[in-house]
Amino acid sequence: MRMRPTLSWTPAEDLPPGTTDLQPVADALAAGGLLVLSGAGISTESGIPDYRGEGGSLSRHTPMTYQDFTAGAPARRRYWARSHLGWRTFGRARPNAGHRAVAAFGRRRLLAGVITQNVDGLHQAAGSEDVVELHGSLDRVVCLSCGAFSPRRELARRLEEANPGFDPVAAGINPDGDADLTDEQVGDFRVVPCAICGGILKPDVVFFGENVPPRRVEHCRALVREATSLLVLGSSLTVMSGLRFVRQAAEADKPVLIVNRDPTRGDRHALARVSVPLGAALTGVADRLGIPVGDDGPGRPAAAPPTS
Repeated sequence: MRMRPTLSWTPAEDLPPGTTDLQPVADALAAGGLLVLSGAGISTESGIPDYRGEGGSLSRHTPMTYQDFTAGAPARRRYWARSHLGWRTFGRARPNAGHRAVAAFGRRRLLAGVITQNVDGLHQAAGSEDVVELHGSLDRVVCLSCGAFSPRRELARRLEEANPGFDPVAAGINPDGDADLTDEQVGDFRVVPCAICGGILKPDVVFFGENVPPRRVEHCRALVREATSLLVLGSSLTVMSGLRFVRQAAEADKPVLIVNRDPTRGDRHALARVSVPLGAALTGVADRLGIPVGDDGPGRPAAAPPTS
């Protein structure tokens, strides 16, 4: 199934209003078997902007599509120049209270699993296990010719060597790790090929317009079937890749709860949408259940960025 490159949607006037009542979320967690589906909104408190919220990156930035990336070298040069710069900041992001709360719920065995639409690795950095990365991860790179995978840190090292002195000032960093640069700032940035076969390298993420791997989709569908309820965290559900799981849960008469500041495409399927900042909402739920969330502690970044 092809992921629709839908960038926006218009909320219907008859969508149910948001609430500040956290009790339905606490009740669903206490019952156990809850499946988490997270989006970019859970990472905003870690300094990574979302796509569609107030000040979201789509107001200034159009994400790379698979078709553009594979169409020609100029698009890949722009992408890798911006992504290489963004990686330096993106890779140093740390989990926030929302990520730590989800990890704490998992340790108490209240969760059926975690599906994330994010590519930042922050759930795992907070301690969550068996996270399904629906759209892949920025800390891996894949060759489109031979299929070999390699660590992003290795590519970062090679790009540093190929582009000494490349250090423009970006206007912003986006949820996909892409920095906002002008064509002049990109300049003659040099892209490096696969070290094995010389093919085209791509981050191991699902671009807009690209297929989510069918096995991954089916794995997520199985998690929905096994769960008792679904909790959406920080996703507008604009793209079908996440919305389909909300629809599946609703069709199976499983409670759907959404914590998101703004209306979502899934609101009509939800028992309630809680319009409270995610960190405060999840730590508030943890307090109600007597679950300690803790602080950042020693922690670790989502992925090791290049050193310079």
